Amino acid sequence: MTDPIFVEGGILVPAESMQMKAVRASGPGGQNVNKVASKVELRVDLDLIRGIDAASRRRLQHLVAKRLNSEGKLVITSQRSRDQHRNLQDARRKIHDYIAKAASPPQKRTPTKPSRSALERRLAAKHQRSERKRERHEPLEIED
Repeated sequence: MTDPIFVEGGILVPAESMQMKAVRASGPGGQNVNKVASKVELRVDLDLIRGIDAASRRRLQHLVAKRLNSEGKLVITSQRSRDQHRNLQDARRKIHDYIAKAASPPQKRTPTKPSRSALERRLAAKHQRSERKRERHEPLEIED
């Protein structure tokens, strides 16, 4: 069993909401990879997370939608290290980061207008491009 994860703002991921499973990792490691289960798979029941408001919970669901299994549990894997304990810490950090990101509301975008000089530069560049393309054409012959 793993320890609970504490997130800013009084959000708690209780230990009973997480299930850890160690599996064999892929990638480098030589023969060690074939005999040691160092990859960590951490499953979190999002419904058991305490202290998270409804809006943050919706943002979290949207943020981790591709990482949810058929039961609706968040599945986080880590195989960065050859050490199972480090991979567990990395998986716990990933969960913490997802929840912290969902807990902070997104910043509102303040619409802005381009400055007059930026507008003039854009129009000058368009005019220059237009001139360059116009000069590529052969001049029209005018008959008298």
